[in-house]
Amino acid sequence: MTGLEVAGLGYSYGARQALSEVSFRVRPGEFCALLGPNGAGKSTLFNLLTRLFVSPTGRITIAGHDLAKTPRRALARLGIVFQQSTLDLDLTVRQNLAYFAALHGMSGREARTRIDAALDRLDMRVRAHETCRALNGGHRRRTEIARALIHNPDVLLLDEPTVGLDAAARAAITDHVHALADDGVTVLWATHLTDEVRPDDRLVILHQSRILADGTARHIAGDTTLRKRFLHLTGAPA
Repeated sequence: MTGLEVAGLGYSYGARQALSEVSFRVRPGEFCALLGPNGAGKSTLFNLLTRLFVSPTGRITIAGHDLAKTPRRALARLGIVFQQSTLDLDLTVRQNLAYFAALHGMSGREARTRIDAALDRLDMRVRAHETCRALNGGHRRRTEIARALIHNPDVLLLDEPTVGLDAAARAAITDHVHALADDGVTVLWATHLTDEVRPDDRLVILHQSRILADGTARHIAGDTTLRKRFLHLTGAPA
């Protein structure tokens, strides 16, 4: 199995169950939206996928590598964009990417080639020599996504990547990441916003530690809007 597979995952904070029997698969080159209200368990799941937390139950497989048995191989195939920015704002876009490349053991021509390719994929080459502090929020996000692609990961995780961005920037980032999936990258995109999910997207709805729905967004929405279906499933007020 390439792509991403989660099977029987559970996690609790003392007596509070954060995740319970969570299972789903994301195929190679698939864009999967993980949709859930705040407190649904999305961040806990991402902490498990990145091995910041370790689950006592279940299994995580990343690009064919079992995260528990071969964590270094599994994590090497993973690209991550966290909700909170981790850029050094006083460095240029290229310097931020070069530092990340060095952490992966890349330097010289290889690093330059991969940095240029990542910048081109996110339309950021023209801003490569600007400091990140001078960028707007959308371009900072593009920089973080470009950085996550330098080591050519098979799976890209994005945790609420559009938080704080305006509508135009959110749409642009969503378009860029869908294009990455079209190029073969497996994408798991965590969000609480239904308007970031397209009808043909794979959709997993997470609420109160459990998966409530798994399928295409169009199929889950049925004869109503996705927003109304989501609010109905999660019991939220309209």
